[in-house]
Amino acid sequence: MTTYKLNNLNLEKFKEVAAIPNYNRDAIKTGIVHVGIGGFHRAHEALYTDDLLHDKTVKDWGICGVALLDFDTKIYNTLKAQDGLYTLVVKELDGTLSRRVIGSIVEVLYAPENPIKVIEKMASPEVKIVSLTITEGGYNYNEATGEFNFENPLIQYDLEHSKSPKTIFGYLTQALKLRKENGLKGITIQSCDNIQGNGDMTKKMLMSYINVAEPELVTWVASNVSFPNAMVDRITPATSPIDISNLKETTGIDDAWPVVCEPFKQWVIEDDFISGRPAWENVGAQFVKDVEPFEKMKLQLLNAGHSVLGILGALMGYDTIDEVANNPIINSFLRAYMRHEVAPVLSDLNGVDLEAYEASLLERFGNIYIKDQIDRICSESSAKFPIFVLPTINSQLKENGHIEHAAFVVAAWAIYSLGQDENGKALLIKDAIKAELNEKAIASKNNPVAFLEIESVFGKLKDSKLFVETYTKAYQGICSKGVENCVLEINANMLNYN
Repeated sequence: MTTYKLNNLNLEKFKEVAAIPNYNRDAIKTGIVHVGIGGFHRAHEALYTDDLLHDKTVKDWGICGVALLDFDTKIYNTLKAQDGLYTLVVKELDGTLSRRVIGSIVEVLYAPENPIKVIEKMASPEVKIVSLTITEGGYNYNEATGEFNFENPLIQYDLEHSKSPKTIFGYLTQALKLRKENGLKGITIQSCDNIQGNGDMTKKMLMSYINVAEPELVTWVASNVSFPNAMVDRITPATSPIDISNLKETTGIDDAWPVVCEPFKQWVIEDDFISGRPAWENVGAQFVKDVEPFEKMKLQLLNAGHSVLGILGALMGYDTIDEVANNPIINSFLRAYMRHEVAPVLSDLNGVDLEAYEASLLERFGNIYIKDQIDRICSESSAKFPIFVLPTINSQLKENGHIEHAAFVVAAWAIYSLGQDENGKALLIKDAIKAELNEKAIASKNNPVAFLEIESVFGKLKDSKLFVETYTKAYQGICSKGVENCVLEINANMLNYN
């Protein structure tokens, strides 16, 4: 099959093998600057926006994608060479593939190369929204205190080098300052990350930074910038070399970085946009007054469920999430965790069938065509556990409730942090505090509670006698019997619990 590079020039060549934009991309103005143009954004917000741009009366909501970090060079170079185009491949539950070229990213900038250009783009009059996918760890807060971490060397750098920042806080602050100086209206800053109250978190962290970096800007931001909360959902595994070669061989599309994802998608957004917004509700998004119940449901069921499967699966030697999700023993464990530990602490979900939602998650996790890498799911667990798992633990502890499954997963994480699975194979651990996790994991061989001493992750959890006892028993059980045998025992006990 003849292959062609994906770009504007060759776009029409692909219309027989993939859906392509039916709108004139040259006529689209940039209304959104998005920071963090990885797979999730391109499977989610960029898709919703592309859907909207197919209404040819919509011309003001193109996306300028910003690659913020030094190691984002590859995605920047890829999208730049492809005129912002990429292929979205949806892997259906029956194994069929649907392919679509997305055109909503009409500009791409690389922040380390030209910080001023990014600041000026964020401050330009036509931009109404700056949206973010910067990962849970990108919000720079301390779990123990809930406050902004000014000790971060990158933050200290930004405070001293305001015109060439390295963090999102430095960029946003200077862009907002420039908008104010130019007499422009404010903007909406919209988080699309997996943090409960992600808009509230963004506001709190940014205002903390501004209060130190540009204190005279605080009042203007409070009156001219909005931070809507949102719940986002779509499983988007890392793109593999096989995904790239399959696309090229079956369609002739030579795309250096396509995106693969599951068919399910969801976006629930607080309707708080200070300078206007796209009509995303016309293409499947849901605007509500209060996002919190939906956020809690998703973070503590889907995202926590991913972490459960990832940590246990990694220790057992699995490579992908579907493999561990289709292990009936682990599947039963996760089902019980969701039903007996998470579901009781959720509330205000009028109209939501929780049992049906839980069942759909197990089906989605088990999609054998997604092949979500366990390494990806387990990466940056120190930022994920406080958001996905600890709220369930803390809520159950207040009620003297059921914590056996969550404590077991925390114990498994402590053992995972030693860096080997149960077969002695090295684990690829990616975490901002990898060294500290490993140090505490080693100390836990003699004193399991040592792992809980990482206050930035666990807060004061080590002070709970009930949790420590349950966690220690789980830790010792995994060390002596292995994950699967311990889970079998827990599952048997749950039959009595029921």
